[in-house]
Amino acid sequence: MIQGRLAVSERIGGHGIQHRRVRREEEILWLQEEAGITTIFSLLGGMQNLASYRDSGFDVRGEPLIGQYEPSDVQRVFNALDEALQDPTLVVLVHRDLVDDTVAGVLAGYLVYSKLVDDPILAAALIQEILKRPLGPEGRSLIPVPS
Repeated sequence: MIQGRLAVSERIGGHGIQHRRVRREEEILWLQEEAGITTIFSLLGGMQNLASYRDSGFDVRGEPLIGQYEPSDVQRVFNALDEALQDPTLVVLVHRDLVDDTVAGVLAGYLVYSKLVDDPILAAALIQEILKRPLGPEGRSLIPVPS
């Protein structure tokens, strides 16, 4: 989490056969009331639950990342995430079905893209420490190399 501004989670309510509407509703309440989340930034390929999030009062942004990613896809996500974080009153939750290599790579890549961290290796190490999971080749490929 970028202190008080950026958070990450798996899909709200779980994914696949684990997804439960009641669980989603409980998690939405917790995210709003306890965590202070104002914006859901979804990397899911479909429009799953986006209407529910909007109906619950979240600002919702969908930037799907599916299949093989082109550099332009990743750039689009960085641009949209940067736009969402420009408003200092928003607290953004990035999510996908699971907190996987793609999510970790996007977060590390955003640190470099936004110039919060200059070194891609340091960005990867920070995200690995925060997420308590290694960043594999797929995730590392999403981190831009500064020119």
